[in-house]
Amino acid sequence: MKISRRMGRLGTETAFRVLAKAQALEAKGINVVHLEIGEPDFDTPANICTAAAEALSKGFTHYSNSQGIVPLRAEIAKDVERTHGFTVDPNRIVVTPGAKPIMFYTILALLEQGDEAIYPDPGFPIYESMIKFSGAKAIAIPLREELDFRLDLDELRSKITPRTKLIIINSPHNPTGGILEPDDIRSIAKLAQEHDITVLSDEVYEHIIYEGAALSITKIPGMLDRTILLNGFSKTYAMTGWRLGYGVMPAGLVDPVVGLIVNSVSCTATFIQRAGIEALTGPQDSIAKMVAEFRKRRDLIVDGLNAIPRISCRRPKGAFYVFPNIIKLGMSSSRLADYLLNEAGVAVLAGTDFGKHGEGYLRLSFANSQENIKKALQRIEAATAKLKP
Repeated sequence: MKISRRMGRLGTETAFRVLAKAQALEAKGINVVHLEIGEPDFDTPANICTAAAEALSKGFTHYSNSQGIVPLRAEIAKDVERTHGFTVDPNRIVVTPGAKPIMFYTILALLEQGDEAIYPDPGFPIYESMIKFSGAKAIAIPLREELDFRLDLDELRSKITPRTKLIIINSPHNPTGGILEPDDIRSIAKLAQEHDITVLSDEVYEHIIYEGAALSITKIPGMLDRTILLNGFSKTYAMTGWRLGYGVMPAGLVDPVVGLIVNSVSCTATFIQRAGIEALTGPQDSIAKMVAEFRKRRDLIVDGLNAIPRISCRRPKGAFYVFPNIIKLGMSSSRLADYLLNEAGVAVLAGTDFGKHGEGYLRLSFANSQENIKKALQRIEAATAKLKP
């Protein structure tokens, strides 16, 4: 069978490959601490599960509007008004099975052969993957540790050409936990307006913030009509397996994106959308409790990593990842990640799994218990002590 050449441009998420390796070790009786998977380790709140079960029992098991059911889009619009401070027409909201399809559909709808799109590096690997898959050119903007993993605005400006059609931003950020400052956001908005560029703003970690606040670029005057606001329920409500996300987008992009939905998945499961309504309208106390626990884990893992010789780690302001610097250990990111899995029983990701500018770093998710984080830190310290300076 001859596979199309475009498939060679498609990337992946290494976290799932590392998970498979870790599970293979566990099948042999080896204990592994999982710090590779980026999902909350909390259960979905009971009220959301109950709402889904009730929806099933009431027959919400059939096809629905490909754009998303009207009641859910109306509640998303209300939530956006609460969190972002502006009114949005529910007709500009598209619901998808997970937030990732918003990236997929937006990029396919906007980019053509010869176009360019700028994305953060290190960054969520699907950005680069989908840009390349579309046939466009992926242009990386480095996020550097000395800038607290924010982008250099002069460097961003230098990468914009007449072919630049899209800029992707993610704040709070995966994998570094960094947050773009308000001045960064305002400058990016100014560049987008000056050069007629669309922005994809990935805000899936908007509620998981420990310091300061993340300004959405949609709040900058004139940006709502040139921005796709990407969000979902996976991180905020511990609903990763439910697959429920959405995009708030310019009116002219809605029909093309809905057309892609019709041609691919038809619609998002109706009973899951009903559960999404409950997530937005029901009790919100689970979010504060989860973030409070994540903050304790963040401080535990950052302090622990900084106590290990030849490792340094900045304290992330959001999300639930740390991105420690391991350059002084004298081993590439990928080799060290393999070494820690096989020799120490700690599953982590190489910084290069998030782009070439991630070399010299690892990504560790602290979506695990404090007990397991302590165990992982002890194992990492013992394993790295064996490496020659």
